[in-house]
Amino acid sequence: MKPKMKLGILSCSPHCYSTRRLREAAEERGHDPKVLNTLKFGIDLRQEEPDLYYRSKHLSHYDAILPRIGASITYFGTAVVRQFEQMDVFCTNTSAGITNSRDKLRSLQILSRHRIGIPETTFARDRKDLLPAIERVGGAPVIIKLLEGTQGVGVVLAETAKVAEAIIETLQSANQNVLIQKFVAESKGRDVRAFVIGDHVVASMRRVAQGSEFRSNVHRGGVTEAIELDEVYSETAVRAAQIMGLRVAGVDMLEGHDGPQVMEVNSSPGLEGIETCTQLDIAGAIVDYIAAQVNFPEIDIRQRLTVSRGYGVTEIHIPEGSEYVGRTVKESGLHDRDINVLTLYRGTSVIPNPRSARPLEAGDRLLCFGKLEQMRAMIPEKSRKKRRTKMKELPPQD
Repeated sequence: MKPKMKLGILSCSPHCYSTRRLREAAEERGHDPKVLNTLKFGIDLRQEEPDLYYRSKHLSHYDAILPRIGASITYFGTAVVRQFEQMDVFCTNTSAGITNSRDKLRSLQILSRHRIGIPETTFARDRKDLLPAIERVGGAPVIIKLLEGTQGVGVVLAETAKVAEAIIETLQSANQNVLIQKFVAESKGRDVRAFVIGDHVVASMRRVAQGSEFRSNVHRGGVTEAIELDEVYSETAVRAAQIMGLRVAGVDMLEGHDGPQVMEVNSSPGLEGIETCTQLDIAGAIVDYIAAQVNFPEIDIRQRLTVSRGYGVTEIHIPEGSEYVGRTVKESGLHDRDINVLTLYRGTSVIPNPRSARPLEAGDRLLCFGKLEQMRAMIPEKSRKKRRTKMKELPPQD
């Protein structure tokens, strides 16, 4: 029987689609979810005793927290998440990750240090610098973005440099900071949303703007279609989320001639559009992932197990045609080879501590702990080089 998890969902909108689906998915799996209004917390600070109060009462223990922090309450919301972190409660997205992703300039500054495709972007305040800045990103037309706009609000396409200059000056006079971004013409009116959970893209869709609208956001009337991302786009989405410090994220990318161009990494991605489009249980995948992290956090493997050299953690894939397809975990003989299956990844499902009677299927990925020599022997020769870096030998424990 899987252990029951007490999950706190931080949300100011308990009846919105995403919050409702997450609560339902947790209940269906036998967990105990509570929707907690982020603004109803009190943060108490004392030496060595970080604490939280909710609606003026001392907050009870939670196994994990799933933040759904709206843009309008970023400062207080991230303070609440930070307090849970100080109390050693697992949070799907860190306070720093939420803060980094919420500011478009900061997020692009962080991504620009890595081998991640991003649209050429510039930021200038002085009026004399505006026209040179527009030229540096390739000239008009350009995209003008408010730093903290959401759902397409505060995104303008300026067809000429003079129009762009006028728009920027108007916004700056209202104390708004804006980015000037290269217009990726080949992706006009369309982008890709990849939904990342952990180190996998669990669902993806293409959003296409309608009529003369160039913004493809669903809230702007954009039409969606489910797509299968290739390896380059999937890896880009996962790396972008990880660089931001997010375990659950919606990564928006343009399809440029030179490959994916990351526009934004969203720390509270909506579920309605992508679940409706793909017909996948994304909420359930999030809950399964959280449960796996709570029950089998990686740090615990290193701290609790007394091991000798030659043991470690790696992921074993079950390809089509493998001798293990159709066998149960017990029949696979892994245990006899001193290999323990910690987690089974199947599609969008994360199954911690799978039962010995569970049959294995083609495409399954097994997170295993055991003898590295035995696990290496299970990896096909042609893929061994690519995956060698994933196999980490654990240091000897006292």
